[in-house]
Amino acid sequence: MSIFVRFFAWLLAAAVAFATLGPPGLRPHSDLGQDGEHALAFVLVGLAFGLAYRTHRWAVAAVSVVLIGLLELMQFWAPGRHARLEDFLVDAGTACIGFALAAAVDWVMTRLRTNSALTS
Repeated sequence: MSIFVRFFAWLLAAAVAFATLGPPGLRPHSDLGQDGEHALAFVLVGLAFGLAYRTHRWAVAAVSVVLIGLLELMQFWAPGRHARLEDFLVDAGTACIGFALAAAVDWVMTRLRTNSALTS
C-alpha cells in the first residue's frame, strides 16, 4: 500500500508541476477560480505526501514548501506564466494544511486501532 501511495503522490506532484509550468492553454480550469484551484491541488499534494512519508512528515513538509517556492520562481522563465507571492502563500499554506490532515488521519487511525485492540 505504501508504494501505491508514494507513486500517487509523485504522480500528483508531476501533474501539478506540469499545470504550473506548462502552456496555459493545457492547464485545467474549474469554477473554483485561481486561488481555489491552487488550494485544491496543493492540499491534495500535502495530504498525499503526508500519508506517503509518515515517518518523515516534518522534513517532507519543509522540503515541499521550498520546492513550491522554486516552482513558483521557475514561472519567470515559463512563457505565458507569472510568479506571484500570493500564489506561493496559497500553495505552501494549503500544502501544509494537507500535511496536517494527513497527521490527523494517522492519529484517528491509531486511536481506532488501539480501541479495537482493547475491545477484542
